[in-house]
Amino acid sequence: MYPPKKRLSFNEQLTSNDGILANHVSESEKISYENALAKIAKQVNEMQRILNKNQTFVLNSIGNLQLNKNGILIFEPCYKLNYLTDAFGLSEFLASEISRGKIINFQRAKKNPTKSLIKYAAVGILLISLAGVFNFNYNQYIEDQNIIAQEKANVLLGNQIQEATFAVRTPLPPLTLNLKINKGNFHVVAGAFRVKKNSERKLRELKRLGFNANIIGQNSYGLYQVVFESFPTREQAIRKLYKIKKEQNPEAWLLVKDLN
Repeated sequence: MYPPKKRLSFNEQLTSNDGILANHVSESEKISYENALAKIAKQVNEMQRILNKNQTFVLNSIGNLQLNKNGILIFEPCYKLNYLTDAFGLSEFLASEISRGKIINFQRAKKNPTKSLIKYAAVGILLISLAGVFNFNYNQYIEDQNIIAQEKANVLLGNQIQEATFAVRTPLPPLTLNLKINKGNFHVVAGAFRVKKNSERKLRELKRLGFNANIIGQNSYGLYQVVFESFPTREQAIRKLYKIKKEQNPEAWLLVKDLN
């Protein structure tokens, strides 16, 4: 038997830079964001050079990348490591056969049916007597409580009628509401859904968490896209994306889309 595993997958639809990798390289190697982008671009060029030679590019402990006959990029994950943190330290084991012993039947001693009937009859008579006494007292208690509640309701209704007699001589000032509207072409995506009701359910969930969430329409695959928030600049969106991936959803990503 083998422990549960978590496999790595490759999403070829993510073609824009969301800044997550660059931020990680910048922080881990103590270099600027621009130098991190340059270092990533150099590695990508080397990867493309190897793939164009019909060779396999090996990512240690991650998987292999190669081009098939049609020029489509294929990713083969590494099966030697288990990336599921809940199964860390677990290894496969051989389950042994469970042996079952003989089933022993125990026979209960026979009871005298006459004595049992007399005992049950006595208990039944006692319960009936107690039920009659309890029912009488309970009905009397309910009737008394109804009378008290009715008297309190009459007094309260009279006070409310007296307090409700007033005249408004000064008009109330107009009410102004400030609504926060999503603006910007840089969106932090929470998910994409085939069914519209599922996207609306996700939208209500994000709003309860305090996000200025929105549904920005359907993508080219017909999926309804739900975003945490939208921002006018890439820098603001990347900072918010980095925080959301760390605290809320590690699978969130950045989408650049003009909604106008």
